[in-house]
Amino acid sequence: MHGPYGGVVPELAARRHIETVEAVVLEAMRRATIDWSDLNAIAVTRGPGLAGALLVGVSFGKALAYAMQIPLIGVNHLEGHLASAWIDQPDFPTPCVTLVVSGGHTHLYLVSRNRSCQLLGRTLDDAAGEAFDKAAKMLELGYPGGPAIDRLARTGDAGAIRFPRPYLKQGGLDFSFSGIKTALLYYLRDLDRSGRPRPVGDVAASFQEAIVEVLVEKAFDAVRRCQVRALAVVGGVSANSRLRARLASRAESAGIRLALPPAAYCTDNATAARRS
Repeated sequence: MHGPYGGVVPELAARRHIETVEAVVLEAMRRATIDWSDLNAIAVTRGPGLAGALLVGVSFGKALAYAMQIPLIGVNHLEGHLASAWIDQPDFPTPCVTLVVSGGHTHLYLVSRNRSCQLLGRTLDDAAGEAFDKAAKMLELGYPGGPAIDRLARTGDAGAIRFPRPYLKQGGLDFSFSGIKTALLYYLRDLDRSGRPRPVGDVAASFQEAIVEVLVEKAFDAVRRCQVRALAVVGGVSANSRLRARLASRAESAGIRLALPPAAYCTDNATAARRS
């Protein structure tokens, strides 16, 4: 639905949520092989996110909770991503640094022993995932752009084009990805004017490398500053294969415990808790 536009159209997303939310919930119940009477509470994402899509989910969750007379629990979108680090590694230590990197967010947190979060840095403009989507649109790779860039980058040379590494040398823990999008736009414009063919594999690999380098360096800088020995990276962009490879290599050489959730837990979905 969103492919022709190169990104999510909020109104279309909200309408599609209305059309599919009931079927999705019923399918989740079927796969979990549980009945309505087995539920103890309803959890629903309350934000941040697209207002229309969130409204559909919250309204549906409220109706279910009211009909069944069970509690309704509002879940913060970013806290949900943070929690995914402990799904496969329940013994993952705290305090730790956690990088939430997705289509709408690029945030660094210090997670304390009691799981409270302190914001260390955030993007000042575009998120890393949005930069990947916009790059894919410029390269006519379709949507979602992140996986398309990841696949194409494996065919190219990451050192072929030197894109900027924004905010890497400023000394802080904030991010900025609008400049690298502009650099790609100008590079492609000049290339097209020259009449030369686009080396799309090299462009994708070089663009991806610039973003990945910034994410890795900032994350490990935060680990050093906070004097912790554990790093978790979560959110949709954490499924990027180059990012995962560089994080794993750096963590191993530095002796840092790393949590990278499986790809199934990187995107905007949910997992259920079952009482023992």
